[in-house]
Amino acid sequence: MKAKPFYQTLLMLSLFLVISMSSCKKDKCEQTITYKTFEPVYMSYEELRAAVKTESPQPLKNPGKIYILGNYLFVNEIDKGIHVFDNTNPSSPQNISFIKIPGNLDMSAIGNALYADSYVDLVTLDISNPQNVTVLNRVNDAVPYRYYTNGGVADATKGVVTEWKEVMKTEKISTNCTPGGGYYRGPYMFEGDVKGGVMANSTSGTTSPTTISQQPGVGGSTARFTISHNTLYIVDYSTLHIYDISNSANPAKVADKNVGWSIETIFPYKNSLFIGSSSGVYIYDITNPLSPTQTSVYSHITACDPVVVDDEYAYFTLSNDAPCHMGVNQLEIVDITNLSAPTLKITVPMTNPKGVGIDNKKLFVCDGNDGLKVYDASDVMQIGSRMIAHFSNINSFDVIPFNNDLIMVGSDGLYQYDYSNVQNISLLSRIPVEK
Repeated sequence: MKAKPFYQTLLMLSLFLVISMSSCKKDKCEQTITYKTFEPVYMSYEELRAAVKTESPQPLKNPGKIYILGNYLFVNEIDKGIHVFDNTNPSSPQNISFIKIPGNLDMSAIGNALYADSYVDLVTLDISNPQNVTVLNRVNDAVPYRYYTNGGVADATKGVVTEWKEVMKTEKISTNCTPGGGYYRGPYMFEGDVKGGVMANSTSGTTSPTTISQQPGVGGSTARFTISHNTLYIVDYSTLHIYDISNSANPAKVADKNVGWSIETIFPYKNSLFIGSSSGVYIYDITNPLSPTQTSVYSHITACDPVVVDDEYAYFTLSNDAPCHMGVNQLEIVDITNLSAPTLKITVPMTNPKGVGIDNKKLFVCDGNDGLKVYDASDVMQIGSRMIAHFSNINSFDVIPFNNDLIMVGSDGLYQYDYSNVQNISLLSRIPVEK
């Protein structure tokens, strides 16, 4: 038999390969993949609105905001409720009750009325007896449904999201026939917009109810709720919500006012509101409390921004903490003697500052892992060189200085200090966090 020429053999082989490859491209293969994702766990609105009640004292595990009213200290347990401490003796605070409020993050109070969020609702509580708190009023859908970052998607018709549960899923997908084809999905990571630290635990005690002030209480610099002139102000991501509480048991919605974007905190001072955002501080005149008007805006580099003020200056800390990773770490002091034209006076470098407090020219700065720093603020231009005390062995994130008693939240507990002698600040008590 006569052999075929070499070029003919090569041509036939090439044609065979082309046909084979074309056939493979038309094929569809299935591949089984397993990946990790996070799914929302819902609480129905009916269950949410029937859940508020007073319970026995509980240890603090994941506290958030702190609030003082009269002899009482209220501590938010993130998304769970509010711990109540009798703080008549700051050297020995007594854990007396826990108010179960699902979805609670913030609070404010005046007289015997405490206002707290419960996911999307605003709840008014009678705290005349903090060991037997009752619900006076609930405003449904007073707070916007939570926004979740990094792709977390919830269905508001199913209720509120109480947690995101990690699940493993297995499914079949279509791929081409190439070995190793297909894709890997995951891990899909979820990060909520709610963050908090760890704080305290206390020995349970039973005390008789003591007098509650008829004046508004005092919150920390990271508060989103505040009261001034018989008006409750609440800020969310972009909006100032205004409630008339002249009838404290029945808050009446007056208006919603768009403020800006990435709103974080609110601080009242005399006839003004100072609203902190990641891009600046908005100053509002509340001479007419039910109709705030913008006075000015002080802009700064994008960073997380708690703010407090006194007669002359606004003090705010800027940090690159989440979600402000592109920010800076510093203290800024702004002259507000002319509220219409706030002017930067000085910046002081910090490590990772968070909460801040001012009282009688004593400035308290929570500087994250670098601890609590106390400054003489009588001359702000020299403040960087006038540190009075530095408690460096704690991770601090918010403070309330009030009547020479400093309440400070750290990652390992709730601290109280006596600063009546600022040259010799003394520790009064520490409530350790439950591990």
